[in-house]
Amino acid sequence: MPEDFTLYNLLKWSHILSAFLLFGTGLGSAFYKYMADRSGDLHAQVITARHVVLADWLFTTPTVIYQPISGWLLLRELGISLNEPWVILAFALYILAGLCWLPVVRLQILMRNLADEALQKGQPLPKEYRRLARFWFWLGWPAFVSLVLAVWLMVAKPDLSVLWS
Repeated sequence: MPEDFTLYNLLKWSHILSAFLLFGTGLGSAFYKYMADRSGDLHAQVITARHVVLADWLFTTPTVIYQPISGWLLLRELGISLNEPWVILAFALYILAGLCWLPVVRLQILMRNLADEALQKGQPLPKEYRRLARFWFWLGWPAFVSLVLAVWLMVAKPDLSVLWS
């Protein structure tokens, strides 16, 4: 085994890869769903909604679970306290993102089901779909910004002790 193959390096690599998957799947799914919805093409909306729900289960859910676990293990490996202000803020932002993401998952499932039903019945999407899509869109912003800020905190590890004084 190479000398640089350590538990820390494995954790760091997997934590970063997991973050890439979380951001990439989230941003990609949001982009394709938003564009399919804007197209007005019911077939595109149905297929995209199905794939977005599947991507959440296959990629986003495991990374959402793995990120705090690997983050905690990395902190432990580095001897960084969970009481560091930047750590507390990073975890708080992660929780905020999760609180936005959970209803987003539910909304995606509801929209997928509404789109499937409309296609099967040969009808246009109900107005409820558009209402849910707007709510889904606006919930994505605080989740995305929170995750970007959390990643910045993890990389920069700023001294935020003045905030806790």
